[in-house]
Amino acid sequence: MDNDDPDSYRLDHYDYQLPEELIAHIPDERRDTSRLLVLDRSKGRLEHRRFEDLGGYLEAGDVLVVNDTRVVPARLRGTKESGGKVEILVLDPGKDPRLGEREGYLCLIKASKPPRPGSRIWLNDSLRVLVLSPVVDGMAHLRFEAPERLLDILHRMGETPLPPYIRPEARAQWMDDRSAYQTVYASSPGAVAAPTAGLHFTAPLLESLVARGVERVPITLHVGYGTFSPIRTEDVRRHKMHSELIGLSQWAADRIESALKEKRRIIAVGTTVVRTLEWVFDRFGAITSYSGPCDHYIYPGYGFKVVSSLITNFHLPRSSLLLLVSAFAGRERILDAYLEAIRSRYRFFSYGDAMLIL
Repeated sequence: MDNDDPDSYRLDHYDYQLPEELIAHIPDERRDTSRLLVLDRSKGRLEHRRFEDLGGYLEAGDVLVVNDTRVVPARLRGTKESGGKVEILVLDPGKDPRLGEREGYLCLIKASKPPRPGSRIWLNDSLRVLVLSPVVDGMAHLRFEAPERLLDILHRMGETPLPPYIRPEARAQWMDDRSAYQTVYASSPGAVAAPTAGLHFTAPLLESLVARGVERVPITLHVGYGTFSPIRTEDVRRHKMHSELIGLSQWAADRIESALKEKRRIIAVGTTVVRTLEWVFDRFGAITSYSGPCDHYIYPGYGFKVVSSLITNFHLPRSSLLLLVSAFAGRERILDAYLEAIRSRYRFFSYGDAMLIL
């Protein structure tokens, strides 16, 4: 990775000031009426649109790649043996249950005093969780002592793990986060956060794109700690991504590889799609079927081989997601676009508005 701009490696150069009132706490009641800031890299031009106008920028032969992961209610509340309250966020609920039984599940733990290895957390009168490892950086491996599958436990007892910047008191009466914080095409359970660029799509919008000749291809990245873990190193090159599980079927791989060979556009819906496709290509030299871990970290200087255009939300300052879009479009160009979005009162983060980077 070559980069002529040394400032691109400084974390403090990915900061911006966002008025608190621009953080979106609820989505638009109709998903595709959210605003869309279009950044044309070749012309250096910004346009203000609505997401429902997306079809005007796509054409027959384009491949729209979406992440079909499904958010599971992965937040649990329990009680330590000492009586103290504990909040648990299961970070890898899509893990193979056999591995989960043997090595436990990686969890974020919030408690006044971290539970010790060998101790147990009670989720209710009959369901216990065994702490397998010390709590390090707020995380530990836990084993659920129950005959039922973890996903069944979570669906029965868990809460939707909304990001901490979304205030519970700002909920709208019409909202159900189990459906609102979910793409309309979500089908593979295993994520603890939504691939938020996809939240703007409606079934009619997707149907209209297919009618235009746009091909929709699903891949899977189960969003976990890797996507939202903070960067704690001032030199961004020293940040390490946590692995997340990805899946790319042979059918999907064939469609994307064919489009690449025919020089058709690959349009990624979200940074998770970008990381999946670029990681597979970097590893195998082509888009091929794959299922397993992915810890791809993209920052300025990266050379993109697969993705032509990107649909994405507005991301937190100093985040790996902001670094990825800066790598794709240029740091200064992205920060200028964010300033324009702030001036124009766009809504930011998970339930906020969107960008299309051409």
